[in-house]
Amino acid sequence: MLKLGVKPDVVTFSTLIRGLCNQSKICEVVRLFDEMIEKGYQPDLIIYTTILDAVCKTRDTDGAVRYLRMMGERGFEPNIVAYSAVLGCLCKKGFLKEAHYLFFEMIKQGIKPNVITYSVLINALCNQGIISKAGDIVDIMTKQGIMPNVITYSILIDALCKRGMLSKAEDIVGAMTKQGIKLDVVTYGIFIDALCKTGEVSKAENVVDVMRKQGIEPNVVMYSTLIDSLCKNGMVSRAEFIVGTMRKQGAKPNVITYNILMDSLCKNGMVSKAEDIVGRMRKQGIEPDVVTYNILMQGMFQLRRVLDAYKLWRKMLASR
Repeated sequence: MLKLGVKPDVVTFSTLIRGLCNQSKICEVVRLFDEMIEKGYQPDLIIYTTILDAVCKTRDTDGAVRYLRMMGERGFEPNIVAYSAVLGCLCKKGFLKEAHYLFFEMIKQGIKPNVITYSVLINALCNQGIISKAGDIVDIMTKQGIMPNVITYSILIDALCKRGMLSKAEDIVGAMTKQGIKLDVVTYGIFIDALCKTGEVSKAENVVDVMRKQGIEPNVVMYSTLIDSLCKNGMVSRAEFIVGTMRKQGAKPNVITYNILMDSLCKNGMVSKAEDIVGRMRKQGIEPDVVTYNILMQGMFQLRRVLDAYKLWRKMLASR
């Protein structure tokens, strides 16, 4: 531009910085920003917000704090979005003490935390296993008239479920229902996974039914989790039924779903059924993978069908 006799302005730098941020070229962004300052240009609020967001995404806590401070020094008071981004960056790196100080600094500046800010802190506390403190934060935000949303509650529910505290997680669901907050597919997925891991398959199936009644269709991951749990609990025929239900409901089984079912069939000596599933997979456009063939061969060896296992192995080699 300079060779053409055209001097770049703040808008030019802003456009370049935004484009580089979109390409995740943060080193180039920082270099361009520093060059901008050296040449006497004054970055505007958009530039500061853009670069701060990009630096936070790279989890560069030092850089994030640096640009936050720079904003204030240059007369651009950081807003709730800027503070929340830096808080999130600190929390993701596990710097809870620093995040705590920044949180109260924000309040002293007269910036009122929103549901996103609180959710960031709650998530950090849950990741550190400090669930009781996270629960206290929920109480504080509610008293301040900031109602937790489905994301906030899902963070708590996930933390409780991972620690086997399902009854407390169910209490939170009750509180959500009273507040008129509907569970989303993420929250239901957390519950299904937790129930399956604790062997409460019937309850997990009930959750799936509740989802459908509310117009929320379980995804293939949820169904596969349920099928795996049914198989591990010796309910193979029920697992087969769920696979059929999936297809009717429009949630297509994938190779992982079928591998789970085939593994259980083979372990129970029903290798012929597992072989039929391979044919069904191909008709549905699902290509068996190496795990599929390994499951079949192990099943064949279990039934002493050594020649069949060898033929299958030769087919695998020929298809490569």
